Amino acid sequence: MATTLISGGTVVSSTGRAPADVLIDGEVIKAVLSPGSTLFGTDVAASVDTVIDATGKYVIPGGIDAHTHMELPFGGTAAIDTFETGTRAAAWGGTTAIIDFAVQTFGERIEDSLAAWHGKASGNCAIDYGFHQIVGDVTPDSLKAMAKLPDEGITSFKMFMAYPGVFYSDDAQILKAMQVSRDTGLMTMMHAENGPVIDVLAEQLVEQGKTDPYYHGVARAWEMEEEATHRAIMLAKLTGAPLYIVHVSAKQAVEQIAGARDRGQNVFAETCPQYLYLSLEEQLGAQSEQYGHFEGAKWVCSTPLRSREEGHQDAMWQSLRTNDVQMVSTDHCPFCMKDQKELGLADFRKIPNGMGTVEHRMDLMYQGVVTGEITLERWVELTSTTPARMFGIYGRKGVIQPGADADIVVYDPNGHTSIGMPVDENGKPTGKKHHMNMDHAAWEGFEIDGHVDTVLSRGKVIVDNDQYLGSKGDGRFMKRGLTQYLT
Repeated sequence: MATTLISGGTVVSSTGRAPADVLIDGEVIKAVLSPGSTLFGTDVAASVDTVIDATGKYVIPGGIDAHTHMELPFGGTAAIDTFETGTRAAAWGGTTAIIDFAVQTFGERIEDSLAAWHGKASGNCAIDYGFHQIVGDVTPDSLKAMAKLPDEGITSFKMFMAYPGVFYSDDAQILKAMQVSRDTGLMTMMHAENGPVIDVLAEQLVEQGKTDPYYHGVARAWEMEEEATHRAIMLAKLTGAPLYIVHVSAKQAVEQIAGARDRGQNVFAETCPQYLYLSLEEQLGAQSEQYGHFEGAKWVCSTPLRSREEGHQDAMWQSLRTNDVQMVSTDHCPFCMKDQKELGLADFRKIPNGMGTVEHRMDLMYQGVVTGEITLERWVELTSTTPARMFGIYGRKGVIQPGADADIVVYDPNGHTSIGMPVDENGKPTGKKHHMNMDHAAWEGFEIDGHVDTVLSRGKVIVDNDQYLGSKGDGRFMKRGLTQYLT
């Protein structure tokens, strides 16, 4: 097997940082050595096949994005990133593993939905991948199938309190599923918004002629996120199931989560970069010469972007510092403006919900280190270590230690990354970074005081010096164990 030494860098973990060299043998980490170590009785650099110079740079475990939606059917169309294009873009941004969602729709068997998603991903991914199971039809057969998911390496499932007629489950259905969660150790993931009320509010706004993307955020009021979060917490408390709230955006929802955790309940949560940086006023309310008031469709996602005036963004950063929210995912679900977002030109309800972020999560969160929102160690914890622990892959992923997969990123704090479309409207190169399969960049104009220099996936260099060196099918399916994060 090929051997590699990453030398001269500072290895950063969730608990500290230190100068160290990382020795890789084949696909796994063999040793983490003090600089100049003679532990192996020889000059290690002279005895390996490849040396990667990380002088002046951070050496971190590869990012894990635990919430993506490649090829997701939604709103009469489908997310534009395939498993091939989406995982390749993830690799460009220093993410070396994703956990996507197999989707059971109404009337479908869970077993068939899982097989379909394996078919989509197998042989196509640039990085390692796993699945959560979306449960969209709670029946006796579904509940039996859920109990068998851990045998397939699927140890979490997602339900929706939103989207009536599509994914929505009522409280009785959620209760039954959470009872399976309690009995099996499966993690219940919840999209916590009161969908039936939101639908009424949205209908009323459209009847008043308020059809622009801005009103997507108005209809999905924070009160409906707080209420649903509280209800999910109470159902989890009643059943004893562990609960994970996805894409938290409202500070009031965080208060519900923090309160439950303070009482000792196994309640966890993620947020996403869009809820840390973007807002109702600036993005959903945006205008452009090309699209007018419809410009905001680029940032229509659910839960929605929240008001900056109300202070949600600052509160979300604080929740990451206090560990009331434990990790950052993307909810990557990209749609083009042309022929996709444009489905809602006359009615914000018809705009496909989703943004493209999988490539930029590591950079955007590192910028939070630069600005003092989080520490360097917390960056690693939020983007890699906790996702691995939360979803049963820690030890293999999320850490630089002997025996772990050699999923490693060399990150240059003195580098720079400009996010945006790589060519302008005239086809001229811009020098900006965007490899996702979209016709626009939701993060256009963001500047990052750092740069992903080298990315290794199980010991193979797949990105180096702004070149993609990987290939379709490099990624393997990860069978996951039960969560390693319970209190």
